[in-house]
Amino acid sequence: MTSDGTYDARGTHATPVPRPASPRGDAAGGARPVPLPPRPARAPGAAPGTDGEAFLAWLRTPRPKAAPGVWRFGHVPRPEQEPDVVPTRQLLSGAVIAFLVGWLLWSLLWNGYLGGWWVVPLELFLPDAWIYTGDSVGNAVVWNTYYTAIALGIMVTVGRLGRWGEVWRRFVAPRVKRPAPAAPPPQPEEDPAQWPKLRAAGAGPAADRLAADARAGLMRDIDVARIARAWRSVRSGNSPLGAFTEAVVRDGATACPHPSGARDLPARAARHDLATAQVRIGTTVDDPRNPYAYRGTGLALGPDLIGTSLLAVGPAGSGKTGTVVWPLAESLCLQALAGRAAVVVVGAAGAGLGPGDDYDVVVRVGHPDSVYDLDLYGGTSDPDEAAGVLAEALVGDLVDPHIGGDHRRSTTVLAQLLGPFHAVHGRFPAVPELRALLDGAPGPLGALRTALQQAGQEVMLRELDARERQLGHPGDPGAALADRIALLDRPAFAAFFDTSGRSTPFSLRALDHPVRVRIDLPERGHADASRILARLVLAQFTASAAVRDDRSLFACLVLDDATGTVTPEAVRRIQRLRSANAGVVMTLRTLDDAPRPLRTPLLGAVGCRMALSGLTPWDGQDFAEVWGKEWTEARDVTDRQIIAETPAGKAVHVLRRVITGHAPTARAVTVRQVERERWSASELAHAVPPGHAVLSLTDVRGEHAPPLLVDLRG
Repeated sequence: MTSDGTYDARGTHATPVPRPASPRGDAAGGARPVPLPPRPARAPGAAPGTDGEAFLAWLRTPRPKAAPGVWRFGHVPRPEQEPDVVPTRQLLSGAVIAFLVGWLLWSLLWNGYLGGWWVVPLELFLPDAWIYTGDSVGNAVVWNTYYTAIALGIMVTVGRLGRWGEVWRRFVAPRVKRPAPAAPPPQPEEDPAQWPKLRAAGAGPAADRLAADARAGLMRDIDVARIARAWRSVRSGNSPLGAFTEAVVRDGATACPHPSGARDLPARAARHDLATAQVRIGTTVDDPRNPYAYRGTGLALGPDLIGTSLLAVGPAGSGKTGTVVWPLAESLCLQALAGRAAVVVVGAAGAGLGPGDDYDVVVRVGHPDSVYDLDLYGGTSDPDEAAGVLAEALVGDLVDPHIGGDHRRSTTVLAQLLGPFHAVHGRFPAVPELRALLDGAPGPLGALRTALQQAGQEVMLRELDARERQLGHPGDPGAALADRIALLDRPAFAAFFDTSGRSTPFSLRALDHPVRVRIDLPERGHADASRILARLVLAQFTASAAVRDDRSLFACLVLDDATGTVTPEAVRRIQRLRSANAGVVMTLRTLDDAPRPLRTPLLGAVGCRMALSGLTPWDGQDFAEVWGKEWTEARDVTDRQIIAETPAGKAVHVLRRVITGHAPTARAVTVRQVERERWSASELAHAVPPGHAVLSLTDVRGEHAPPLLVDLRG
């Protein structure tokens, strides 16, 4: 079928969408095809049963609208405000006292101690012939009915006063096991397993085929998400209805495949719900500091939340990678297989970001067996654009955040060299060539000048003249750029960043496709080079995501360690990603890994902020400031000693002190509204248990959730 290109094998650079990087995980080599992963025994979250029954149960599970971050699969909404709960002791004592009062009242009435006034209502409404008759049976029926009505009235009254209904709901009902009534089968027009939207739009044969595959257990959750994505393409007019119907009738659940041909990941480590594009990362703690509507609910993230970008801060061992980064990366890989997202995951080699089979492209910078190379210039042919991105990567962290001129001068220097070189050679310089030009070596500059003169490139000659005039002048950024590019001109990287076409470079221009990419950085022995490459990927991602032709795909960059990547330009670009249907997930060990003037702008640029356990108080202070304050009710309790003035009163007080050991006091309670921090720096540093985090959320529509204490292990 024809489509909007989402499912077509278009190129990432000059070659088609890459298939999984290697059939043996991370190791390269071997061109044998990757076998289709085995179908899971049942859909995630589905009840046990046969394949078809389990899948239909998963598909029909309600997913009501909920507050941001709530796990919607089978969610039962709670009230916004916590209801008034009577303490157990008070509730039980009140119920017993109400029962005794009712029993006493009935005894007094039955034995006639209250007189005959309670018979008056019966005499007013019934004739005497009915009440006082010689028929003993008739008298018994009338009087017993009246007694029963009186007893029920007393029981209802004292039951309400004693809260017997609450006693039943709290203590008795949970212990009474009753089989839940079977849910009635949904109507065909409301049954998601019957694909009612397709039927209503005239794609009845396609709906019949999909419904049959679902009943037979041939469909997976990812098939539902992928076909729903293709159907949205049809509804938007990018794909013809006839071609979609023909493909679905022919292929069923395997229609509209991902370019890699994969229908699932080899294994899933987290719990996903592809119907809502959510991944569950924990459970909101039942804590008074959490809003009542969130307490005890599952907490999940999806494109609607990470579309505002997420920053997680916590020390090593706090669970950033295992409980946050990897579940999100896995979820985005599943979304990519469904044709909904493009994901780039960046981290150190061996950081635990999933096997190579989970990705279409694995770039292992500095590893001789890497199948793919990294495009140093982001796939662009514009020298000015390439210069801006490369300058951000090389010296972006050296720029004073209050001065923008240094970045502009560095961009100008690079453009003065990249433009002439591209005009002569039709490509950008490789790392050794660029280093020689930045160093101002006479040989490379002279050869470039000669080539420009022979080609008649007068404009580019003027650019080169300007660069040569600036060489050696005070404040020339060329020296700093040459020192930084020298970090990439190492023997370990000799086979990388090639621009001659001999390698297979990956470019972030591929974000128009549902591609899954992992970039392994050489942390050991090349920490500075890794930070340059991380800044390079971030700069290329933010530049490419903003100019995509197809913004219906959610694009996400996951940085497992964002140390050294927080620059003034990066913060500005992250703020603009929300409107481009893109986001960034970043982690830091401490906010000290970002320049002090950029910490507040960084926390303001992201919509989701996470503080994990083990945070330092000074890091907690920054989070406390960005989360602000709220009005809360403060109760001040004062105990005042009671002074007895009579001998009898003094004797009673002495007796109470002997019995209780405390002097008689009167308690005074003062309630007032005060403004306090939602989470103070001290609480963030010392009150967050291990394996927990405090997380605030904002979705792309502007709805937000206050800071929530989350158990990342639940």
